Amino acid sequence: MSKIAKQVNPTTQKKVLDLARKSSILRPRDLQEKGLPSDYLWRLHKQGKLEKVGRGMYAAQDAKLSEYQTVVQAALRVPHGVVCLLSALRFHDLTTQSPFEIWMAIDVKARAPKEDIIPLRIVRFSGKALTAGVETHAVEGVNVKVYKPAKTVADCFKYRNKIGLDVAIEALRDCWRKKLATSDELWRYAKVCRVARVMRPYLESVV
Repeated sequence: MSKIAKQVNPTTQKKVLDLARKSSILRPRDLQEKGLPSDYLWRLHKQGKLEKVGRGMYAAQDAKLSEYQTVVQAALRVPHGVVCLLSALRFHDLTTQSPFEIWMAIDVKARAPKEDIIPLRIVRFSGKALTAGVETHAVEGVNVKVYKPAKTVADCFKYRNKIGLDVAIEALRDCWRKKLATSDELWRYAKVCRVARVMRPYLESVV
């Protein structure tokens, strides 16, 4: 029996594994809140009973991961960030693409997170472009900040050189067709993102 295995209390181990099966992701503070030793996450990971899914984040080996799993992981890893652009489009079902990276917006002065497990694509926003149009969604018990559909469309036009103008136009059309935003909302966020002139002809052809 290994030294790690000898140090693991069977009762505590069961409590941690039961908690892991009930939660999508476990962090040290989740165990601390339950009065459990946080180092059990590392110990059970070394035993192959928990999977490390991010820095300081673990999940049960047999956990059924949802399509939003990486979004939840990103929200926990970058609590000050907002899911944006391609990832926000996917979240709102405004694209058929499934981006490998999770696009997160953070302040221009914020420190970029160092992450070697979760694929993150960091984009820096400032002022109202960062704070406007943020929604908070409860996903698997975690609060995830995502830009609302109208703001996401405007962001896509602003970053059309990165993601493609065709993607931005299609997002606008789908957003309008699915009634996820009004023309006033789309126009307001176009102004916030300073792309009103760019969006005008496409917006006029849709609404």
